[in-house]
Amino acid sequence: MRRVVALLGISLLALSACAEPGGVPVRTSPTGPDQRPAFTERAEEVAAGWRPGPGWRDGYVPLQDATVLTGDPGFTDETKVAFGAGWYRDQIPIPAAVPKDGTIRFPDGTLRVPLMSAADAYAQLRQGDPPPCDGRPAAPDPAPTGRPGPNDPVSTSAPTPCVPLTVTEVRLGTAPVLTSRGRAEVPAWLFTVDELAVPVARIAVAPRVTGRPPGGAVPGRPLPAGLVSAQELRAVEGNRIDYVLGVGACDGPPTPLVLERPDVVVIGGAVVTSTGTCTAQLVLKPVSVTLDAPLGGRAVLDAASGAPLTVRPG
Repeated sequence: MRRVVALLGISLLALSACAEPGGVPVRTSPTGPDQRPAFTERAEEVAAGWRPGPGWRDGYVPLQDATVLTGDPGFTDETKVAFGAGWYRDQIPIPAAVPKDGTIRFPDGTLRVPLMSAADAYAQLRQGDPPPCDGRPAAPDPAPTGRPGPNDPVSTSAPTPCVPLTVTEVRLGTAPVLTSRGRAEVPAWLFTVDELAVPVARIAVAPRVTGRPPGGAVPGRPLPAGLVSAQELRAVEGNRIDYVLGVGACDGPPTPLVLERPDVVVIGGAVVTSTGTCTAQLVLKPVSVTLDAPLGGRAVLDAASGAPLTVRPG
């Protein structure tokens, strides 16, 4: 059966179409007289052109960044900036020895893979140093109340984030990673960080056996008017997909759209575009869709580019 979905806030207007042999139920609801059929046609073209690359079904192809948080880190504003920028300082020797091969555990089996050293993983994790802390005191304020003294400079803006994350321990473990074969437990170096509540994991699989998602089959025509592209995934949990749409600065609120097929899921969105003068900028809007079944090992494709999307937590 083939159906198409549009989620309008919390309301759902279901519209069923005819059955297709061997298909799965796919939900649909219209967003307007033109957007729904335009998205359906585009998404079916993208789905039909999808060709998985080497290793998609029997190798290791991660669909998210190699740096993984193992739980709620308890970010402050500054530590969140430091994590995103890759600002780290080590307080321990980082082992340079390459460990024995490790095992990736997929929902459909296991795979033995060579690993990299903790030192190599840390070199990938650390992206540089924070900027100088302009305007900050060299020592803590001695006043018990923490209020500025009469001779202290008055700041009219928030201080520049300049705090690195302090690594105090490292060990080999595993981390959950979304892959082309579903969510897997993957060998990872777990770095204990003083400023965070949970370790920061860096995937330990050697780059030479780490696959890359293939490019999608880009349709030969522009995205129809009123439709917008999915930029990246924010999270995938069971049958729920959180993702980000790229819309114009003056567009109306976006409506997420999804076409669900047995082998792929195609996502995008629809907007009511502004007819007046507007700045030319891309605004990222978070949306969510709920599938009829857990995503599993199906690729999530962008309706605009036809390319598989990866998870990049915001």
